Amino acid sequence: MPSVIIIGAGFGGLGMAIELQRNGFREFTILEKAQDLGGVWRENTYPGAACDVPSPLYSFSYEAKPDWPQRYSGRRDIHAYMWEVARRHGLLESIMFGAEVTEAEFDETTGRWTVLTGDGVTRTADVLVSAVGQLSRPAWPSIPGIDTFAGQSFHSALWDHDVNLNGKRVACIGTGASAVQYIPEIQPAARRLTLFQRTPAWVLPKFDTDYTPVHHRVLRRIPGMPLAERVSWWLIGETVALGLVELPGIARVVSRIAEKHLAEQVPDPELRAALTPDYPIGCKRGLFSNDYYPALTQPNVELVTTPIAEIVPEGVRTEDGILHAADVIIYGTGFKGTEFLWPMKIRGRGGRNLADVWADGAHAYLGMTVPEFPNLFLVYGPNTNLGVGSIIYMQESQARYIRAAIQVLAEHPGCTLEVRPEAERAFNIALQQRLALTPWNFCTSWYRNEAGKITNNWPGTTRSYRRRTRKVQPEDYVLTRVR
Repeated sequence: MPSVIIIGAGFGGLGMAIELQRNGFREFTILEKAQDLGGVWRENTYPGAACDVPSPLYSFSYEAKPDWPQRYSGRRDIHAYMWEVARRHGLLESIMFGAEVTEAEFDETTGRWTVLTGDGVTRTADVLVSAVGQLSRPAWPSIPGIDTFAGQSFHSALWDHDVNLNGKRVACIGTGASAVQYIPEIQPAARRLTLFQRTPAWVLPKFDTDYTPVHHRVLRRIPGMPLAERVSWWLIGETVALGLVELPGIARVVSRIAEKHLAEQVPDPELRAALTPDYPIGCKRGLFSNDYYPALTQPNVELVTTPIAEIVPEGVRTEDGILHAADVIIYGTGFKGTEFLWPMKIRGRGGRNLADVWADGAHAYLGMTVPEFPNLFLVYGPNTNLGVGSIIYMQESQARYIRAAIQVLAEHPGCTLEVRPEAERAFNIALQQRLALTPWNFCTSWYRNEAGKITNNWPGTTRSYRRRTRKVQPEDYVLTRVR
């Protein structure tokens, strides 16, 4: 059986390992840079951190959890679920913690990958699977004077829990998915909270609820109920996803819901106008919150829309010359979503550097395989992120496809599998043509790289991706015997 190295012990890496294990592939190792599993749910510990996809759908299809505490679970419960799954499937003995991959190189003479970790250990395997995700590296803003601030500062993805916000003047820069969760949590503690908004977000009501013991008993005792609940949420997501391209009328309905939500929660017309987006819904990531807008209406909160000119020792100075004094600055400025696999150095045939291949933007066949990089597969690779739906559903599709590709290698010992350049090229041409029809082209967001190319998202439903990845098509690949 082919040996496999999986990079990352988040949902993608765990799901890949389970898929291999369930199909008889036992020779795999998971390399995890941290001392804990969980990926984004390990790293993001900011107050209020939670998922904006319902838990019955944001979980493995084969590991239903009937006792989620609420519909949209917090990061602690999600992290605990990942540990439960890892233990249940006996994965812990296969995870090497504290093993950060720095380099990986394909050996054409042996058809194997050599992987080097930061601790100086070298490992080899027939197959390399990267499951490091797209949202793992915090993005710091390029604001002049950012290092001159005399107070305390940190990125929301690297939350400093030793900083006491009680009675402090807190400046929050950024109004993305993390900010809408932690702003309501820290607002009551702050003496003054100043929120710097570059672009307002579309915010939808979060139809959350605490699950009761009765709900838990129903899910446990009635056969098929967990599946029915999961499918119901999946269908809602698929319907909304159709509004991105096929049925724009759906997007209009969703935007009206968001507008009504804003109008009901922000009575002040001036503040409401400042919070109203001027771009189509879906262009940026849609956000869900019931308490973000109410937090902004509190007397200790000020929304600033004037661009920031610089950071000074005393706080934040905007372009109108006003100094907004602060004791603490929190940067909720997102992640470097378009720098796939960075800073790992991945070299394929002839020492070809993957970073060079992706110089104009990351691309891969089905988001998983790249020409000149045999036996390399990506989980949550380019153009597999979602505007709507559960990424775990996508990752399960990818894990099945990659496992099927590894099965091909098992049936052809001593061979490598490499996607044909023409197959990858044709796929990405069609993909970009479809992406041109989506709302993601009408504003600046982390979905697009500096050249404006959309390298992150899948322009369709999760079902359409599942269909495309149901079977490995032999004509799309080249099998090469090397030993």
